[in-house]
Amino acid sequence: MQSGVKRIGLIGCGKIAQVRHIPELAAHPLAEIAGYYNPTESRARQMAGLYGGKVYDSIDEMLSDPSVDAVVVSLANSAHADVSIRALLAGKDVLCEKPMATTIEECESMVDAAGRSGRLLMIAQNQRLAPAHRKARELILQGAVGKVLTFRTTFGHAGPESWSVNPGKGTWFFSKEKAAMGVMADLGVHKADIISYLLGTRITGVGALLSTLDKTGPDGRPIEVEDNSLCLFRMEDGVIGTMTASWTYYGAEDNSTVIYGTGGILRVYDVPGSPLRLVRPDGSVQDFDVEAIQTNDNQTSSGIAEAFVSSLFTRDGGDLAAERILPVMKAVFAAFRSSSEGRFIEI
Repeated sequence: MQSGVKRIGLIGCGKIAQVRHIPELAAHPLAEIAGYYNPTESRARQMAGLYGGKVYDSIDEMLSDPSVDAVVVSLANSAHADVSIRALLAGKDVLCEKPMATTIEECESMVDAAGRSGRLLMIAQNQRLAPAHRKARELILQGAVGKVLTFRTTFGHAGPESWSVNPGKGTWFFSKEKAAMGVMADLGVHKADIISYLLGTRITGVGALLSTLDKTGPDGRPIEVEDNSLCLFRMEDGVIGTMTASWTYYGAEDNSTVIYGTGGILRVYDVPGSPLRLVRPDGSVQDFDVEAIQTNDNQTSSGIAEAFVSSLFTRDGGDLAAERILPVMKAVFAAFRSSSEGRFIEI
């Protein structure tokens, strides 16, 4: 790795930036926080007071600063594509929060801008970095469960009302204009991505039902985006399985994946006290000593800052490179088409 320190600007100082990106970058020995921009300036000033760095009056001011090497974009979903593309064309490497963007055309434009500018574009699909997911992928590729046949993957919690930087029913997550999508963009994108990552194959067909079952806004009316998503995925090698994303799990968070193969069952973050368990056909069990996954109530290092800073030196986006995430976004948008059109969508 080359010597030196990379100066990174934060565009957006909401909850994900406050609990993950900013503290993780501040702790990295090869990163320096250059400064912050946030639509509500007081949040940027708060972060500057805690971690150092300047407060920029505008995104353009940050992007025109030659001392800024890279930026992290963690604004509302609707701003991801525009700001990321502006940053790339301004010569900055970019880490963009998930979901990558709100349409497949926007996603493709982002990848195109990265190619034209010669800059890195990475998407913060942090579950690819979770220890049990990385070990599970290794085991699957080694044939530990034999031939994979089916799977189920789930991500559910009580919703973003308490997680958002503006808690309550007025959170931007519930706004069609700002979020574009609901639980599918918040949680479903993680699970569509992780099943592709674990199996090493693309999703080529989607059947889905997306609904708003319980969440209401400040006016008491149903929110503008879906709070539940149930999908059937077919992978390119014929493996099939289900993906459930929910904001209405009013109890313990569930972020589990189970892989069923001819040689056993792999339970990932599914068994309390055992982040990764292999169950063989004879009933014997092997538990692997890996770290428990992050939850909203238990924030540990995500590995995102480490991966991003390392890539700034190696010039390789690795597992988080936008072009690797693009096929997953096609599956996410196919789920919306399937639900609205009432049919299975081929990708």
